[in-house]
Amino acid sequence: MTYFCPMARKKKFHLFENIEVIDTAAKGKAVAKSPDGRVIFLSNAVPGDIVDVQTGRKRKSFFEGKAVKFHTLSDKRTEPVCDYFGVCGGCKWQNMKYDKQLFYKQKEVTNNLIRIGHLELPEITPIAGCEDIYFYRNKMEFSFSDSRWLTNEEIKSGQDFDNKSACGFHIPRMWDKILDIDKCHLQEDPSNDIRNSIREFAKNNDISFFNPRHQHGLLRTLMIRIASTGDIMIVVQFFEDDKEKRELLLNYVTEKFPEITSLQYVINNKGNDTIYDQDVIVFKGEDHIFEEMEGLKFKINAKSFYQTNSKQAYELYKITRDFADLKGDELVYDLYTGTGTIAQFIAKKAKKIVGVESVPEAIEDAKENAKLNQIDNVEFFVGDMAKVFTKEFIQQNGNPDVIITDPPRDGMHKKVVEQILQILPKKIVYVSCNSATQARDLALMNENYKIIKTQAVDMFPQTHHVENVVLLLKR
Repeated sequence: MTYFCPMARKKKFHLFENIEVIDTAAKGKAVAKSPDGRVIFLSNAVPGDIVDVQTGRKRKSFFEGKAVKFHTLSDKRTEPVCDYFGVCGGCKWQNMKYDKQLFYKQKEVTNNLIRIGHLELPEITPIAGCEDIYFYRNKMEFSFSDSRWLTNEEIKSGQDFDNKSACGFHIPRMWDKILDIDKCHLQEDPSNDIRNSIREFAKNNDISFFNPRHQHGLLRTLMIRIASTGDIMIVVQFFEDDKEKRELLLNYVTEKFPEITSLQYVINNKGNDTIYDQDVIVFKGEDHIFEEMEGLKFKINAKSFYQTNSKQAYELYKITRDFADLKGDELVYDLYTGTGTIAQFIAKKAKKIVGVESVPEAIEDAKENAKLNQIDNVEFFVGDMAKVFTKEFIQQNGNPDVIITDPPRDGMHKKVVEQILQILPKKIVYVSCNSATQARDLALMNENYKIIKTQAVDMFPQTHHVENVVLLLKR
């Protein structure tokens, strides 16, 4: 069935009836097929559902659409626990059973390695799932707004909402609208209590919320970090500099939550809310918290990067260490080392670790943590990877026996891959948060390296995101 929208000139919509959802695709989309065989990408269905699909955007070879009627619900479904599922932009797979989430994550990784990389794979080690599928994040960031998003139910109620102040998450593709959140299932207590208490205190004491469109208001963002050690860090970002209101709020937080070990704030009146170029000021406690792993301590400040799932990061690092299988006499390069957590985690198994990272603050953290942990066989360098990782750098620091690489989603720079192929270390362990770019890079090295092991690791239950670790040996 085809119909036309009277409000859109020359825009044709389709309604396909009784369509079976057959698979998942990139970015957590579900996949169906139209009667003429073209792929339909859906945002609100689960494989096994039989639905009527209304398409919104048509491409040359596929449609984008939404399920508007469900005839049969998939046996892969489960009831979402969150009241905001389907409105909030996160946790898109919360309506899928966890074992099925793992199945489709594993399938995506394997398909990418085979279809994109055209790689020959060994027997695949089953994906490492999470023990905690809710309340697993150690860091959450929330936004304040005086323009709260109203749900369809609220609009239909006819109720007059005088106070539209909110603290929560951005509505997808709507940068100026915030979904007010009472309970998020991603971070353990007292995260929800802290956020809700700050919001209510601000409302009751005439502390204004930020308006992102007109750029005014006091409260802008809230960061909550809860470490595996029990340390808690709170960073409140203010847009305006109002000392009286600021101290009123922060003193309240201090008294209400004495367990907070680090209470800090930022005054940021620039156009965006990133704090990495801003001064972070300590109001109470320390300027840092600690994470701990196998007796190693990692000092985390407001700007530090640390894997947001502490418990599963430990599993990821153990797999990386096992794949590397160090004997104690190796020189190891840790490319894209970040704050040097992997480097320090494997240091006692190696002769020396050389870490390289482009973010200066991350390298400062890495050096400080190495000193804190009394690790003296690691050395860290800062700079753009493609410019630092050169023939001269290798001549100065030695030819590595093993390379561990953990690049960002874009994968390794082509020059980095070329340099690896120039020095040809015996072993490479490639950790990736994007198996598509990982497959691309592995294909470039396939002539010289054989894949020995591959294992996916789920760091983010209820989402489509998945890590993958691959062991390569020189042919």
